[in-house]
Amino acid sequence: MSGMGCVGKGHSILVVEYDSEVGASLVEQLSADGYEVCHARTAEHARALACAAPPGLVILGDLDSGTGALELLIEIRAGDRQWGEPSQGRWGERLPAILVCSRAQEPDLLRAFAAGADDFLARPARYLELRARMRALLARAGRDRDSTRVRVGPLAMDTATRAVSLRGRCVVLRRLEYELLLVLAREPTRVFTKHELMRLVWGCQTFGSTRTLDSHASRLRHKLTPEDSRSWVINVRGVGYRLI
Repeated sequence: MSGMGCVGKGHSILVVEYDSEVGASLVEQLSADGYEVCHARTAEHARALACAAPPGLVILGDLDSGTGALELLIEIRAGDRQWGEPSQGRWGERLPAILVCSRAQEPDLLRAFAAGADDFLARPARYLELRARMRALLARAGRDRDSTRVRVGPLAMDTATRAVSLRGRCVVLRRLEYELLLVLAREPTRVFTKHELMRLVWGCQTFGSTRTLDSHASRLRHKLTPEDSRSWVINVRGVGYRLI
């Protein structure tokens, strides 16, 4: 649907796309999968829809201006500060946002992640891939709201205080070591590819060496191993890492 009514039992998705055919096709596919969807062709229309019903996730496609999507994304990340009183807020500061744009060279990716994109897809985006990435973002956002505690066996993390303990003993981690552990701990048996982890932890797409990730994973493994006999932060050769 393309009207103002975005609220429903499922997640509400706001599609911002200047091309009416592309936008309508995406709305049709998402609606068929059970999502409540709104389509805006301009930034102004997107603001009006967000005012009527704050969305659970936004998909930013091409706008009439070449930098329109990035400008709107920066506004979204500014949250309520753009609108005055919190009761008048349209955007949530941590609103999940996926950018789907024609420009997809490395500088474009870096600008998108610097502006606050949670994920980036080049046009034409395959719907199944977009839906999978969207579901992952919604799942993570839902877990963040449900609890500040993440536990995997004897390993416990508190996202409010950033405290980490293993069998009751405090584990001191640097910032990126903590972020890496948190991503792995939320889906402990899942194998994350190295490029996924670079995007989720470092906030940018990498096209070259993943040596930075490997060094952080190695330090994290050594910090956890002395506290426990089990193996943590497992390197799945040729793919990436999982926690257990």
